[in-house]
Amino acid sequence: MAQWQGDLQNEGIDYMFKIVMIGDSGVGKSQLLNRFVRNEFHLKSKATIGVEFLTKTVLMDHKLVKAQIWDTAGQERYQAITTAYYRGATGALLTYDITKRHSFNHIEKWLDELHNHADKNIVVMLVGNKSDLSSNREVSIEEAEEFAKQKGLFFLETSALDSHNVEPAFLGLLSQIYMTVSKKHITADGHEPNWDKVLLEFEGTKLLVSPQEPECQKSKRRFSCCSVF
Repeated sequence: MAQWQGDLQNEGIDYMFKIVMIGDSGVGKSQLLNRFVRNEFHLKSKATIGVEFLTKTVLMDHKLVKAQIWDTAGQERYQAITTAYYRGATGALLTYDITKRHSFNHIEKWLDELHNHADKNIVVMLVGNKSDLSSNREVSIEEAEEFAKQKGLFFLETSALDSHNVEPAFLGLLSQIYMTVSKKHITADGHEPNWDKVLLEFEGTKLLVSPQEPECQKSKRRFSCCSVF
């Protein structure tokens, strides 16, 4: 869902990217999203039902980029609902729990589903969550890195609990999408974006992020949210 439209420009937004979060139930997708958008962690978090989304706006190369991040239910019974929401996604955060081997073993299945329903050029970040529980680790960093390399994925381990690598995971994904999509608009702008600056800012985690946005206003179907930069 990369957009370059008048209605977005009227809001001061240059790009809007749709990101989907996928992976087994219980791996911490919702916690990662809440940590990134609201800097919150809920000890008593309930499983996502259907699909929800939150938004966050960041500044990249003097462009305002609005991320619309969809949190999809990991339970098998909801997959018929969520598959439609892969359409239009420019990026995916594919998450497993480093303390649960089976959640890593299912990554291949999630990749197949993603490739069946999403754009073939979608950018994917593989995330091993719950690095704070490394003493209970069942999946090594080396194994995950090798898998990501074979599949052409970006990779990071994160902890939604202590916020380790949460921002770099989301911002890294967004920066890769931005660099890919922006190339399509070089002729419209009349100049080439400053790629070196974008990369430098991300490596130093200095991308400018909007202030905390209001609580997601969920409808009864839990599909909608409003936010203001």
